[in-house]
Amino acid sequence: MQAVDGEGLDGLVVTHLPNIRYLTGFSGSAGVVVVLPNETILLSDFRYREQAQQEVGDTARIEIVQSDIWSGLWKLLEGYREIEQLGFESHAVTVAQAQRFQKDGVPVSMQPVTSLVERQRASKDGQEVEAVRSAAALAMSALDATLETVRVGQREQDVAATLERELRVRDSEWHPFETIVASGPRSALPHASTSTREIEPGDWLLLDFGAQVDGYCADITRTVVVGRPADERQRTMYELVRDAQMKARQEVRAGMTGREADALARSLIEDQGFGDAFGHSLGHGLGLEVHEEPRLSARNEEELPCHAVVTIEPGVYFPGWGGVRIEDDVYLGPEGAELLSDGKTQLLELS
Repeated sequence: MQAVDGEGLDGLVVTHLPNIRYLTGFSGSAGVVVVLPNETILLSDFRYREQAQQEVGDTARIEIVQSDIWSGLWKLLEGYREIEQLGFESHAVTVAQAQRFQKDGVPVSMQPVTSLVERQRASKDGQEVEAVRSAAALAMSALDATLETVRVGQREQDVAATLERELRVRDSEWHPFETIVASGPRSALPHASTSTREIEPGDWLLLDFGAQVDGYCADITRTVVVGRPADERQRTMYELVRDAQMKARQEVRAGMTGREADALARSLIEDQGFGDAFGHSLGHGLGLEVHEEPRLSARNEEELPCHAVVTIEPGVYFPGWGGVRIEDDVYLGPEGAELLSDGKTQLLELS
């Protein structure tokens, strides 16, 4: 990896599971990858012998260790006398693991680094983009089927259960994060936990959920009204968020800073006097993890890389009344922004 050379290291020890999958294709829950100048090595245990062989192929050399993986790594490195200094992912290693790096018998010097693989992952190739697109299509199909069943009197948990079933029967590998279904005043909680609250006539119903295809995630949010037509305040707030989301998803570009991208939506909401109600950032990168680089945030002065996949998700939230968030997934290609999810954001009023 060029990023490793730039740090003056002889290699990198990778422990963050999404990074291991990115580098080798291995999707197991126990493994360490060592990236060296001329080879990549995956260490895992007996449980994953066959899975590793199926998933990794020629991408890396596979070592199945009989002892714990760290002891196996130290033993392996004894055969590489030219390797003196390895980086480790400080953001993914526990304190206890880091303490092991300082013990006698460790044959190399271990130096903390941050986000070397994550920065490489930020720019997606065509296959990765198509995986996110497929996950988004699956997610929207599951949502359509779920909304047909939503009624006043249902609990949030009932709606979430239907949505998660529809995702699974459409072959979503898993739910990339805990599904959020929040109704009425609970929709003012940006990261609400789905509860047993029953939906009442005229309630907002906010659904934030994901799907996963070939390890890659989609992240979608829709907000609807249930049981009767939206009132004037609901329509006003919804159209404000929709306009802000539409502007951002159409105008966001690679090469903008994260702050500039965030401002596309934030400035419109602030101009209407509701800046304080938009308390989170505009979006985030999307890939093997549902939250990854880059960040579309007012605090991010770094440029958005070409070929990134990001979410566009402005929202406004009013305690005791409710909130609106609308989220789609967008590819930042060389020709501009390309919508990966369906972008169907007109206000839905469910009877």
